[in-house]
Amino acid sequence: MNRTREFHRSSGQIVPLPVRNWDQTDALCLEESLVLRSFTSTPPMLQTSVIGSYAWPSWFITAVEAIKCGQYGPKDISETLDDAVDMAIRDQEEAGLDVISDGEMRRFGFFTADFYGRLTGLEALPPLRQLGPGGHDQRERYRIISEFDAPDGLGLVDEFMYAAGRTDLPLKVPCPGPYTLAGRIMPGSVYPDRMAVARRFSEIIREELLALVEAGVTFIQMDEPSYAVHKHSPGIFMNLFNRTVEGVNARIGLHLCFGNYIGRPVAHRTYAPLFPHVLDVQADEIHLEFANREMAEVRFAAEIAASGRTLAAGLIDVKNYYIETPDIVAARIRTVLDYVPAEQLVVAPDCGMSQTARWAARAKLKAMVEGTRIVRAELTGF
Repeated sequence: MNRTREFHRSSGQIVPLPVRNWDQTDALCLEESLVLRSFTSTPPMLQTSVIGSYAWPSWFITAVEAIKCGQYGPKDISETLDDAVDMAIRDQEEAGLDVISDGEMRRFGFFTADFYGRLTGLEALPPLRQLGPGGHDQRERYRIISEFDAPDGLGLVDEFMYAAGRTDLPLKVPCPGPYTLAGRIMPGSVYPDRMAVARRFSEIIREELLALVEAGVTFIQMDEPSYAVHKHSPGIFMNLFNRTVEGVNARIGLHLCFGNYIGRPVAHRTYAPLFPHVLDVQADEIHLEFANREMAEVRFAAEIAASGRTLAAGLIDVKNYYIETPDIVAARIRTVLDYVPAEQLVVAPDCGMSQTARWAARAKLKAMVEGTRIVRAELTGF
């Protein structure tokens, strides 16, 4: 793996980042680590997990700004990104999670922002609004100027290869879905509408997912908040999703939320229009957020469980700086268990934690794990 990567910023700046070269020793260590983390073994009852992104500490925010300004050399950048991933992994391990991610620490910007810099055929546009309270209309936008492609991939394999050598815990690899990625791009003469853009993204993403499996990934989570934002065509969305993961031999998760930029949703927060269509999706696990909505629509958990899938229930409110107690988490878990067998329930936050301060993220994850242990002990007797 010896790719040249470039990251386009909303300002139009392009920052080259180095790519790690993996030698034979790296490969042997990774192979041993993958055996330890195999998802084929029986998972613990009430598995605990995350969505993907993790909080940025102050030193990393400062470093990213310096990188954007050209103050870091390639080795400075590589060391900084490695340290950030190590920090995210350590915090998740110390919290006691069963399944972790690399924190998406190598992805600059909010959620999808980093991926557009890996594409050819796009032109950056200014945000719709640059002043006033933070909101989704201040995010990055792009115009298509030719058929777009990702000649060097989306970077997910590089993310996994490093993180896999830094932990013995099972790793999930999150990836934005095609319809969500299409949302920041203005269609034009090349692609007539958002769905046409999404279909092209589907091809690019599927290629990346197949490369992930080849690299040893066993759990891939597709993030599609736009399904719950634009509820008008759920059947079309499911077909698009299934086309994207076709032939991808890994455990597949689908994360559905209502947006989390600066902790702000961007949709009428109801999953109802997606049912029963969402049950046609080719995914082993479906994640819904419940905590920040006071457990509203938890009844849909029963439909997911009845379909034979695992429900990943969002039981930590990442939009709230109130730190849940373990007892509160335990009470939420018991509520979900009225609808889902314990063997089919994964306990997780509502969304990623990139918009949460690190001190709060650490405390919330610890409370989530401790609350889960309370209920696990009630069910097992120890």
